[in-house]
Amino acid sequence: MIKALDISTSGLISQRIRLNAVASNIANISSLRNEEGELQPFQERFVIFEPDENLKTPDGAVGVKVSAVRTEEIEPKYRYQPGHPLAIKHGKWKDYVAYPNIDVMSQFVDSLVATRAYEANIGVMEVTKSMGEQSLRIIA
Repeated sequence: MIKALDISTSGLISQRIRLNAVASNIANISSLRNEEGELQPFQERFVIFEPDENLKTPDGAVGVKVSAVRTEEIEPKYRYQPGHPLAIKHGKWKDYVAYPNIDVMSQFVDSLVATRAYEANIGVMEVTKSMGEQSLRIIA
């Protein structure tokens, strides 16, 4: 029964990391500089899940873990803004400003899916707790 709680906890932790990535993507939807201050639009982050074989039950259920938080390498959105102080000065995109290419709707859907998965794991934990309490009542 404790393994069931461990598996649900691994799901909670993984979905929290996923929600943090989505929140970061939405918060940086207009960020034109990277962490080092260089002129480069924010790149969308996404989470990669994998089974956690360390959390395995005799029935074959396994936990989940985040194997990586990766950066989406896609072309930024370019907007023609010749008076903008961060507009590109030379080349093909002269007078354009490069913005992050993040789809807000897909971020909202990801956050909804992660929230529902988080709630489902909490539900499993509640059922497991209730089963443990009922088992102790039978024994006592």
